[in-house]
Amino acid sequence: MTAASILEDAASIVAERRRQYGPARPLLTQVAAHWSATLGVEVTPEQVILCMIDVKQARLAHDPTHRGSAVDVAGYAAILHELTE
Repeated sequence: MTAASILEDAASIVAERRRQYGPARPLLTQVAAHWSATLGVEVTPEQVILCMIDVKQARLAHDPTHRGSAVDVAGYAAILHELTE
């Protein structure tokens, strides 16, 4: 498992999800609205991504060898970067 292969897998998954669901921002905005209603505080799309990264990090803390979680963290980080540009 190389860093490059993790990043390649993440790029592939992000591209596939974009084909399936469209651009990330509208979906993340929808999730943020649901979480805002559930939690009673405003949640942003960027915070949704940060929370999803937290979930993956917790899984990696349990099993640092879980490739899927590492790939997901890389993918979420890339999407976060796109949203904040």
